[in-house]
Amino acid sequence: MLELLYKRRSIRKYKSTKVDAATVQSFLKAALLSPSSRGFQPWQFVVVDDSDVLTQLALAKKGASFLKGAALGIVILADPGLSDVWIEDAAIAATILHLTSESLGLGSCWIQIRERQHTESETAEQYVQRILGIPDNLKVASMISIGYPDESKSPHTDGDLRLDKVHNNKF
Repeated sequence: MLELLYKRRSIRKYKSTKVDAATVQSFLKAALLSPSSRGFQPWQFVVVDDSDVLTQLALAKKGASFLKGAALGIVILADPGLSDVWIEDAAIAATILHLTSESLGLGSCWIQIRERQHTESETAEQYVQRILGIPDNLKVASMISIGYPDESKSPHTDGDLRLDKVHNNKF
């Protein structure tokens, strides 16, 4: 696991290679196996591999444009009516998708949607809901771009570890 964590970096440039159906299924299994508080599993996932839809989603907020070059986008939703910690559960699922991506030799990057704006009058969440036809009772937490990396980043090293952030027994 530590090796995976050292290697995993946010990737924003992707090759045009598609992700095969078996690999997509691996992502879905990983997401559905994500831990959730009290096992309520408030999350749902929209898998997007249509390049036109990815291009539309890339306009959801500033800084999301790289999604249009990804082979795959996974939109992470959750139902606040099922769990008071839906945000945390959705974030755990996103993290599992990141680690699964790295383990399969793909790259990924988190795109925050919750609490972000699309335009002055429309939130990024409202925009994504409109593009994907998501019901109002589901909240859009984030999107994960996934694809074969077309950029290379050095892995983290022990020198990157902020040990000053760790406290023993007391702050």
